[in-house]
Amino acid sequence: MLRAVGRPKIISFVNMVDISIFRQIALSFPEATEEPHFEKTSFRIKKKIFATYNDKENQACVKLSERDQDLFCLSDKLIIFPVPNKWGKQGWTLVSLDKVQENVFLELLTCAYCAVAPEKLALLVRPDAE
Repeated sequence: MLRAVGRPKIISFVNMVDISIFRQIALSFPEATEEPHFEKTSFRIKKKIFATYNDKENQACVKLSERDQDLFCLSDKLIIFPVPNKWGKQGWTLVSLDKVQENVFLELLTCAYCAVAPEKLALLVRPDAE
C-alpha cells in the first residue's frame, strides 16, 4: 500500500494523462493510498474509493457530488460522462484520459477527493470549500 503525505502540489503536464500522472496527483492528497480494486487500480482515502484507473480503456472513474458531476459533464459528454447505470446516479463519473485537459483532470480528482474525504482532510486541500 502506498501512502501520500502533505498537501497536493500543482503539477505541470506535457500531453495526455497516464497512470504515472494519475498516481502522482492522486497520491499527493493527504492520507491518500493506492490499492487494487478487482482488475483496476483504486485510490482511496480512509478506505473509501475516490477514483479508479482502468488501463484497458485508459479511463478514470471518479466519485463526484451530484452538482460537480453535472458541471463537469457539461464540458464534453464524450470526455466526461456519468457511468451509465445506478452508479452514475450516485456520482460515479468516467473520464477519457487521452482526451481530457490536464488542468480539468486535476480539478476533477480534487473534487473527487474532497467528496469522499473527511471534512478536516478536505479542508487541507480546499480551505475555502466549507
